[in-house]
Amino acid sequence: MQADYSVELGADDPVLEIPWVSEETAVCYYDLKGRPELVCEIPEAKNNADLAAFLTRINAASFPLQTAKCDAWFSHEISPEEEIFGAMCKFASYIDVFFAADNSTSNMPRTSFPQNESLAKKLCKLLQQAPKIAATIELVIRRCFYNQTNTRDQPSTIAFKIDANNPQASLIDNPMNGFYITAYVYGFGDTEDDASKHWSIALKLLQHALVQASQV
Repeated sequence: MQADYSVELGADDPVLEIPWVSEETAVCYYDLKGRPELVCEIPEAKNNADLAAFLTRINAASFPLQTAKCDAWFSHEISPEEEIFGAMCKFASYIDVFFAADNSTSNMPRTSFPQNESLAKKLCKLLQQAPKIAATIELVIRRCFYNQTNTRDQPSTIAFKIDANNPQASLIDNPMNGFYITAYVYGFGDTEDDASKHWSIALKLLQHALVQASQV
């Protein structure tokens, strides 16, 4: 299994705000930690049982991590780095993962770059020990702004109310600065079915690695 991590904290690099809402407000953040049944409301998970199972496990109530966004897609675009698999196509996904809030300490892991990097390193070490398959996992550490409301106690479907005049605006003026990890999972094959199977295996390996790494 090929696995590596990188860091993107530049001014032009992607930044996440939690909770979030799309520009058209058609999709938004769901607090699956507090409302696990809402996994059925996530479009990408409705028709992808493997992705739904991953989201359910990582957002389990007692698990120290949770997810923010995800997507999955099929593509015939193979980058030069991916040509080593000799594949015609790939099935891919990304999942944004972050440390769950811990009100018992002021030094939450989500605000610590060393703890996020330590997690990424542990995951890579575990994944690199997995059997060789036509798949890769890329982890990217990025910056995140956290609304400081404890979303576990929110009864609403999403973790914040949308301002009708400015749907992207958070109700908290001073979000907490922190980090999150985007996990890209790619499966390769000569057919969509083969690529999807390799992706599914890689996703399960990532899930097992996350569980194991969180226990160390």
